[in-house]
Amino acid sequence: MSKSLSNNIRRLRFEAGEMTQQMLADKIGVTRQTVFAIEKDKYSPSLEVAFKISNVFEIPLEEVFTYD
Repeated sequence: MSKSLSNNIRRLRFEAGEMTQQMLADKIGVTRQTVFAIEKDKYSPSLEVAFKISNVFEIPLEEVFTYD
C-alpha cells in the first residue's frame, strides 16, 4: 500500500484573500516553484517548511497536510 502526503494549500490560499503562490513563498522563505510543487503533491516539504505554512494560515499542521 502506497502512502501519500496531500494538502489543502490551494484552498487555504484562496480563503486567505486569494493569496498568490509567490506571496506564500515570500512568507515562508522558499521559491514560488517550491510552493507549486508542494501544492501539486510532487514535493514533500521539510517539517520546518510545513510548520511555516501552517503558521501563515494560523491553523494546525493537520488542517494543512494529511498523510494517507
